Amino acid sequence: MALAPTSFLHPLWAFGVPIAASFPLGWMMARSLDPKEAKAGKGLDALPMFLCRLIGRKTPVKMSWKDYCIALLAFNAALFVITFTLFYVQQHLPLNPDTKGSLGALGYKDSAGVQHDGVDTGVVFNTVCSFVTNTNLQHYSGEQHLSYFSQLACILWLMFVTPACGLCAMLAVLRGLRGDSHMGDFYVDLMRTVLFVFLPFCFVIATLLIASGVPMTFDAAAKATPLDGVAAKMEAQTICRGPVAAIIAIKQSGTNGGGFFGPNSAHPFENPTPWTNLLSVASIVALPMASMVMAGKMLRNARHAAVLYGVMLTLLITGTSIAIWAETAPSAATHGLPVVAEPNMEGKETRVGPVASATWAGMTSGTSNGSVNSMHDSLNPLAGMIPMSHMMLNVVFSGIGAGFENLFIYVIVAVFLAGLMVGRTPEYLGKKVEAREVKLAMLVMLIHPVLILAGAALFAAQPFGAKTVANPGSHGFSEILYEFTSAAANNGSGFEGLGDNTPAWNVATGIVLLLGRFPALVLPIALAGFLAAKKRVPETTGTLRTDNLTFAGMLIGTVLLVGALSFMPAVVLGPVADHLVALK
Repeated sequence: MALAPTSFLHPLWAFGVPIAASFPLGWMMARSLDPKEAKAGKGLDALPMFLCRLIGRKTPVKMSWKDYCIALLAFNAALFVITFTLFYVQQHLPLNPDTKGSLGALGYKDSAGVQHDGVDTGVVFNTVCSFVTNTNLQHYSGEQHLSYFSQLACILWLMFVTPACGLCAMLAVLRGLRGDSHMGDFYVDLMRTVLFVFLPFCFVIATLLIASGVPMTFDAAAKATPLDGVAAKMEAQTICRGPVAAIIAIKQSGTNGGGFFGPNSAHPFENPTPWTNLLSVASIVALPMASMVMAGKMLRNARHAAVLYGVMLTLLITGTSIAIWAETAPSAATHGLPVVAEPNMEGKETRVGPVASATWAGMTSGTSNGSVNSMHDSLNPLAGMIPMSHMMLNVVFSGIGAGFENLFIYVIVAVFLAGLMVGRTPEYLGKKVEAREVKLAMLVMLIHPVLILAGAALFAAQPFGAKTVANPGSHGFSEILYEFTSAAANNGSGFEGLGDNTPAWNVATGIVLLLGRFPALVLPIALAGFLAAKKRVPETTGTLRTDNLTFAGMLIGTVLLVGALSFMPAVVLGPVADHLVALK
């Protein structure tokens, strides 16, 4: 399959469309999510305030950073309990025309590959952890194991409210950095985010998907007999379908990932045409980009927000470009064979091709969206290194709101390092950054690599992990490393040669999902609360500017330096060694 020159137009459109859309979207988000106090509850804002009355809120509450964090955690704890229960009893609930049983009765395979039937709480625990943390890591196949009710009342609902929680956390941090006396009201922010951002955006995306041929139905699975079915005495095929368009719209727009179908966005019902491919990949990054424009509006500092936007965009474009370059090389599986050396098509849909597949891999892992339109396990080693690296850095737009919080931690560290170099107390947005803030930032920064490296080391050394890989050596280690990286970064994609539906994997990644999500949301809110309580200091000629190219370079250097020190040995043992072995 020779590459046509027009193949390279896809990444240009995939970046150009969301960048252009991010500016009006960001302006709209700032106006609707952060109205002036005098306008709260008036006009369109009366609707979220009306819904808040259902939980006893007549007016917004002025929450401190502690109150905001408690409300966020309590809401997610309630989501966990409710969803866990619904998954277990889905066989007794409506909208189950295909009579799906309890998700807990899925069973699992042990490290020797033996199937064990019966109740397995681990897969339910993992699934709930995955969707409550906006990750959508799937150790099950959606069309086979979930009813329509579970897809809508559990999966779809969580796909709306969990990214909304990330955006709410960002709103709280921005208010703290702005110097507000309070962080806002979590429940009001949640209502506004769902009503004014996700519902209208997803309605547009879902409508376009339906128009492009993506199914949207509540009918049971269709039965079809192949053309040679009579002669071959074949049984009718079961063709799964369902409310696919609605779920695809929010799975992409909310940086959720996952898929209605097991093959994810490689499935022709989820992604039937080049237009749906472009629409999906553009919607993955549109709202994360728009949130950075919103940050500039809320902080009244567009130049600083432009620096943060530019840093994220530079890392994303660079990584995606490397992935495209690496994936246009032939697969190592064809070395020495009497075939024409062409771009790697292993694990890809021919209607998508290697360039669009590599573009998707870079952009879906640059955000915390784990959807895929190709098999990441089949990417060339250096191409597979890019999504892994994006998730290890975890600042390349990442989740909606959560990406800003992750980069905010690096900003604090970069400002601190700059202060050390010039012998001056570091400042950020007019507030002094002192020992307490730096210690908290370092704590947040260290949690991420510890979760990834400790988990990968344990599972690579023990039979319950080592025997679940599909390939020996460096590629098998990459499969283990990728799974923990994806879980810690709340991404959800995977090197799916891994046999990850085992009790050990379900429990371990479930714990990593929780620890990778909530400290990274809550601790930056605390840090912003500490800064908000400080007096603003006047800017002088010695103040480090955070709105120019010098600081942008310093911030990129900090991100890459910390990333290299944390993860370089593991990456060398995994994808780099895999690449070198393939060259022999």
